Amino acid sequence: MKILITGASGFIGSFIVEEALRQGMETWAAVRGSSKKDFLQDERIHFIELNLSNQTQLEEQLKDHQFDYVVHAAGVTKCLNTRDFYRINTEGTKNLVRALIYLKMPLKRFVYLSSLSIFGAIHERQPYKEIKENDTPRPNTEYGKSKLEAEQWLDSLTEESEFPFVILRPTGVYGPRERDYFLMAKSIKQHSDFAVGFKQQDITFVYVLDVVQAVFLACEKGQTGRKYFLSDGKVYQSATFSNLIRKELGNPWWIRITAPIWLLRIITFLGDKWGHLTGKISALNNDKYHILKQRNWRCDIEPARRELGYEPKYTLEQGVPLTIKWYQENGWL
Repeated sequence: MKILITGASGFIGSFIVEEALRQGMETWAAVRGSSKKDFLQDERIHFIELNLSNQTQLEEQLKDHQFDYVVHAAGVTKCLNTRDFYRINTEGTKNLVRALIYLKMPLKRFVYLSSLSIFGAIHERQPYKEIKENDTPRPNTEYGKSKLEAEQWLDSLTEESEFPFVILRPTGVYGPRERDYFLMAKSIKQHSDFAVGFKQQDITFVYVLDVVQAVFLACEKGQTGRKYFLSDGKVYQSATFSNLIRKELGNPWWIRITAPIWLLRIITFLGDKWGHLTGKISALNNDKYHILKQRNWRCDIEPARRELGYEPKYTLEQGVPLTIKWYQENGWL
């Protein structure tokens, strides 16, 4: 079996590459010329440079290949310019799929990594309810909107073709190599923790290897047009993640600051402005405001369990120690 993985040099993509190799697949890692290959050192990996911003060029780059599976993990979660979310997450997906259709690629499955963020702040009245696949998405971030547009476009294909796509919607993905949650661990090691809002916040997580598990189950069993939420099946409170990180770091002394939502709004507004002035994306930007403000991240993973055979193997209590250990062993902490 021959598999193409976009975003292969990224956090999730690099783990998908490793699992494809472990399963004995002919594994092609799609990269850009500027992509770092720190986690793509296995000599069995085949590299292909793809320009997702140009359909014609993609057709030329892919014309001599026939893949059984394509896993589209490429995308951006933060950008200086709003239009870049749509250029990369939405238009990049369209260009790739159009090229595959034009080339009549005999795919068994196209797996698209979307996000729980497409639903935005729904079901936030007590008691919080799980977000289900039939709920109406109301994304409140540009990232979520760009992912939803890509999903809706894929849905439109079922009306005119039999393009075999499956969509995965993971909640917050953490694990070795991840850089956003790493900032939390770094802050705690430096004796501070930052939380937002005083209203109950129900949070869900999924360890990166459980996302990888779902990707290959979707390749094998996913039904065309289906969409699956991914989490570890549990619901946590806002302090749980930082408490576990602190425990793994040896319980350093810390100051935990819980800021009101209005203060977060000011900080993220200034962070966004600073990012535009310096040309460097701030971790505290306008999209991050809506993500941190959101109180309900519950989601229903029963369809993934029932239809794919997905069964999370890592709770937060199991995944955080593995993550912190990796950060320490690799000199990040």
